[in-house]
Amino acid sequence: MTDALAKLDSPALDEPLMEVQSLNKHFPLPGGSLFGKNKGAVRAVDGVSFALRKGETLGLVGESGCGKSTLARSLLQLLRPSSGSVKFRGVELTELSSKKLRPLRRDMQMIFQDPYTSLNPRKRVGHIIGEPLRIHGLAEGAELERRVREKLDQVGLSGDYYGRYPHEFSGGQRQRIGIARALAPEPSLIVADEPVSALDVSIQGQIVNLMADLQRDLDLTYLFVAHDLGVVRQVSDRIAVMYVGKIVEIGPAESVYTNPIHPYTASLLAAVPIPDPRANEARERNPLEGDVPSPSDPPPGCRFHTRCPFADEICEQEEPPLVDYGNGHFAACHHPLGRTPRGTG
Repeated sequence: MTDALAKLDSPALDEPLMEVQSLNKHFPLPGGSLFGKNKGAVRAVDGVSFALRKGETLGLVGESGCGKSTLARSLLQLLRPSSGSVKFRGVELTELSSKKLRPLRRDMQMIFQDPYTSLNPRKRVGHIIGEPLRIHGLAEGAELERRVREKLDQVGLSGDYYGRYPHEFSGGQRQRIGIARALAPEPSLIVADEPVSALDVSIQGQIVNLMADLQRDLDLTYLFVAHDLGVVRQVSDRIAVMYVGKIVEIGPAESVYTNPIHPYTASLLAAVPIPDPRANEARERNPLEGDVPSPSDPPPGCRFHTRCPFADEICEQEEPPLVDYGNGHFAACHHPLGRTPRGTG
């Protein structure tokens, strides 16, 4: 593991389960000419690096369109990265063919955002959850059914649901089925792509608590993608904040939540409701103005400078690096909020 990546890692001593270095995913924009030349690219993921250790949860947050879901799919090679490195248990995934990736996919599973479109409406629940077991040759017949019913029980559903269809369930129940499908091959890493954003608020807490219980009982590692910092704080050991394809802040969850360094992180936190109505009404708000820049034409310098209240000339000209502010807390900002970089005084 490189020194730069080690600094972005959690403080645990064991080797990381997944290492990501300078990862890029760019989508070419067709030029429309006779010669088929591209006129640019959508830089959905642009130079992302981090490490993820076994048993931890890294929350990935940011507004819609910032590249979170593209990053999640690129890690699992559902989208092939344009460049960069993704190592899982020391194996470089970007160099593997689809055939060689298949055995590793058993250990890396995904929970999708929309429980209404991620389940095949023509298949029964038993078939949906059992499919990973069949694909990887892990079980057949009576053993497969036993294991599927066991997974249903683990996610709080009755084994009697084995023969039912997805349309017979509520949104929260469907997401539990999606979680059971991800658990079926007994993975160590689960990438959860906004697993509660499509659910009612009353159901979100149940799913978050379920995922926390499963992590404890099964020693799972999560990358938990969300746009709500309030949800991410409940489940994460560390939080990474993403803006227009780049990570602009990463650190321990409580540190990022209570002492944000990047103005973008502070703006996201200002949008998180406070349970006390009076305190929520009285607090100072710093709403973001303007739209998220297009990843096909990102601003020069700091990508947040077009919306940042502290931006000046250097922000428009120079891209800030991720700087160490101590205790594993990093941010990329020329004007950090009330902080001094480690080792500068």
